[in-house]
Amino acid sequence: MPKTRKGKIVGIVLIALVAIIVIVLVGGYIFYRDLTRGPLPRHEGELQVEGINDSVEIMRDELGIPHIYASNLHDLFFAQGYTQAQDRWWQMEFWRHIGSGRIEELTGRNDDVLEADLLIRTLGWRQLAEREVELLDSDTRTALLDFADGVNAYISSRNYGDLALEYGVLKLTGKSIKIEPWTPADTLVWAKVMAWDLGPMVNSEETRAKLYEAIGQKMTDQWMTPPWPYGEKPTILQTDDIDTNGSTTDIMTSNKTWFEGEDILASFSALPDISFVFGKGRGLGSNNWVVSGNLTESGMPLLANDPHLGIQMPSIWYEIGLHCQTHSGESILDVVGFTFAPMPGIVIGHNSYIAWGVTNNGSDVFDLYRIRVNPDNPFQYEWNGSWRDMTVREETIRFAGSSETITIQVRETHLGPIINDNKLDEETGKLTGLNNEDPMAAHWTALQPCTLARAVMSIDKAENWDEFRNALRYWDVPSQNFVYADIEGNIGYQMPGRIPIRVENHSGLVPVPGWTDEFEWQGFIPFDKLPSILNPERGYIVTANQQVVPPEYYDWLAQELGEGRNYVFSLECDYGYRAQRITDMLKETPKHTIESFQRIHGDNKSLSAEELMPYLASLYLDDAELADARNWLLEWDFYFDRDSSRAVLYAEFWARLMDNLFNDQIFHEELDEDVKAYGTDAEMRAVYLLMEDPRNAWWDDIRTTDVVETRDDVLLKSLQEGYASARADLGKDREKWKWGDLHKATFVSMPLGESGVWFIERMVNRGAFAVGGSMATVNNTAWLVNYKDKGLFDVIFLPSMRMVCDLSDFTRSVSMHTTGQSGHPYSPHYADMIDPWRNIEYHSMLWTRQQVDVSHVDLIVLNPAHGS
Repeated sequence: MPKTRKGKIVGIVLIALVAIIVIVLVGGYIFYRDLTRGPLPRHEGELQVEGINDSVEIMRDELGIPHIYASNLHDLFFAQGYTQAQDRWWQMEFWRHIGSGRIEELTGRNDDVLEADLLIRTLGWRQLAEREVELLDSDTRTALLDFADGVNAYISSRNYGDLALEYGVLKLTGKSIKIEPWTPADTLVWAKVMAWDLGPMVNSEETRAKLYEAIGQKMTDQWMTPPWPYGEKPTILQTDDIDTNGSTTDIMTSNKTWFEGEDILASFSALPDISFVFGKGRGLGSNNWVVSGNLTESGMPLLANDPHLGIQMPSIWYEIGLHCQTHSGESILDVVGFTFAPMPGIVIGHNSYIAWGVTNNGSDVFDLYRIRVNPDNPFQYEWNGSWRDMTVREETIRFAGSSETITIQVRETHLGPIINDNKLDEETGKLTGLNNEDPMAAHWTALQPCTLARAVMSIDKAENWDEFRNALRYWDVPSQNFVYADIEGNIGYQMPGRIPIRVENHSGLVPVPGWTDEFEWQGFIPFDKLPSILNPERGYIVTANQQVVPPEYYDWLAQELGEGRNYVFSLECDYGYRAQRITDMLKETPKHTIESFQRIHGDNKSLSAEELMPYLASLYLDDAELADARNWLLEWDFYFDRDSSRAVLYAEFWARLMDNLFNDQIFHEELDEDVKAYGTDAEMRAVYLLMEDPRNAWWDDIRTTDVVETRDDVLLKSLQEGYASARADLGKDREKWKWGDLHKATFVSMPLGESGVWFIERMVNRGAFAVGGSMATVNNTAWLVNYKDKGLFDVIFLPSMRMVCDLSDFTRSVSMHTTGQSGHPYSPHYADMIDPWRNIEYHSMLWTRQQVDVSHVDLIVLNPAHGS
């Protein structure tokens, strides 16, 4: 009996234990499923929604790309807000916190993030966005309000944890986040983020000033801004496009800078590095091009675009179709293409009449001014011999999961806010407060109210070239390169933007005194004087971030606007390798098709490698194995294809060349850690010019004090080290090397994707994926030498989408962006575009209702709720 009773007790205990385990497992599964699948939105059926006036259909294709059909503009933009919140709410939430300098209200305190919040609060993006809302024209304000109403209708219909996986994970760490209603300012503040990403983030004024002192102006300019290859590489507008008698302007001799050799190196504190938010900007670029019907098989224009932006998860772009037709059949708006999740309308795409594409033109619209503070009053600064009062405001930084706050004072001059106050002391973790030793004010065109949203809304409705150009009058920041085509067969180019006019001896390349009006901007170049062309005789227009105009254009501006001022748009831009390659490929094919444009998109040829190879070919090598490897490399076709073995050796050589040629010289114990050569297109041009000067001081390794190295010494060392690195990375059998085994794209979702917790990162990140391309190839999957803690050849930025529009028949247009439509990690559309994207594949850009009816797989109908 005792044994039996004991056996029963043991059995009961075991059953109870199994039950507990089952309950825990089932409970854990339920929790996990609710955490990961709960946020997935409903894409089918009918919903009653307050705030709309009529029924709206939202039809999604097999990739989850929505097409919205509404009978009025209010319902259209309402449904766009609702739809984009369904698919990308966390991205919208995170992005508005970036633009408002409130990132740590999501992440909790982190010193790297704190520097970003401090800088953005100092610049005052949120206040500017709210001011812009007040100044909006009626139509744009209405569209933004309608969009916000749609966003809020969705987020208010879901529980906290059912909006995004990120809320649930962060809540587990003690970070409960208050979800605030969406406002038009949330949309407009994202425009500030993009303007920064495409402009001041790549500003190098402080770096250049320090290097002028450390190694001298001549060597600094040889590295950072070698003379642009006018006559060798194509500008966007070309000499034949300009009615002048030849140029008298030497662009580099007009690169005059104010520099008195003061101790800038020891005193000035650089802008905080916030590239973890935006991606590394140096070398950032994009492509677009358009050809007339004379160069196509169809006899009508073709237009292509692929903006190159920082790699991220989900894609920076959201693809959507917007269709508004009244019940009587009148078409009010018909437009498809790409937008940003926080924005209504279409940023890049086509409507029924026109197509357009966008690249960054790199115009210099940001300057740093050195400020003199009154020693008796830290809130006054000197201006033309007298003291002026600063504007002072307070900003309070808050942190998720903590009651701690940090309050700072922001000082503003009429030139802009002082951006090196409140620096973070790396040793103590405390803020240094007001900086009265070397204060620097930021003067940036985006720190005035802008009208970008009005431009987007107006472009979407434009029906011809004149209406398109008139819409671009409102595109003030960031300045871009727009290519255009229409159904009448026209092609064109327009550069919009608020471009400052500087005094003649102010290049914009280094900080200048801000205590007199000597270096104050002289106004802005009028829109009608900005570069523009319609139907050039050559039949094509190519933009790839290269110089916009030849020197003759600046002569013309001086004639039109007055001599003795600096009209140069920028001295820091792409050096034309991609523009040249696209132009060459356009000329190689007599009649273009969508397929020939796709081949250009996917082209991996490096013109830089091609121009440097003769110097490697002539290099004397007494090491038989190395000579054999070099001769093997000489058989390369210069394509960075995924399966290329020779691309591996060249990339390893190039990485070592950057260190051996530049980084020994520019290293200085008082310079910022990230002041180094990254291998960008500017450095490609610099290296090519230095090849013709084999005894230039750059070739000498300053670490070897007993010898003066020349070009061939550095080439030899770099080839030796590159060959050894390739063998160490991929093995001794070079025929088995593959570029894609080194060159990989990992798509990281912020902030969980950099949490440091492997299983959380695995939930939200995707990759690594082998890709082709490289820096300065048309397929610009760029990697940067020495970039932070990334793998040497990891992709930093990339073609964020690819689009080809066929003006002969819009139903034949194609596109693809990088990741997927959804921002939900467990959606089937979170990463279903990655493989097609990296394989240079496309999907049809559905256009007609018939196409959408045939192709849609999901249909959700929003109906007005009772009383709406």
